Amino acid sequence: MKATDIETKRFDKALDEILELFNNLENDDPIIHFGDDVINNIERAKKKYGHDLVDEKINTVVSEMLSWLDLEDADSEEDQQDEEDDT
Repeated sequence: MKATDIETKRFDKALDEILELFNNLENDDPIIHFGDDVINNIERAKKKYGHDLVDEKINTVVSEMLSWLDLEDADSEEDQQDEEDDT
């Protein structure tokens, strides 16, 4: 592919911007840190029953467990962000 000097400079600039975006990405820290044995069993269950069914079952169990906790006065991450944006 032939490119003019202007095209090459534009490409270099775009590549630099992509690399900068990549380098500034935040780590995707999982919400729940499952043990290795649990992860292994989840993977086995997904192979046997499918991703959607296992995800649905896990969400149901976690939702039920969380319903036992008093979370009325707990701020969500979204609420905290809204409060920070207001200041």
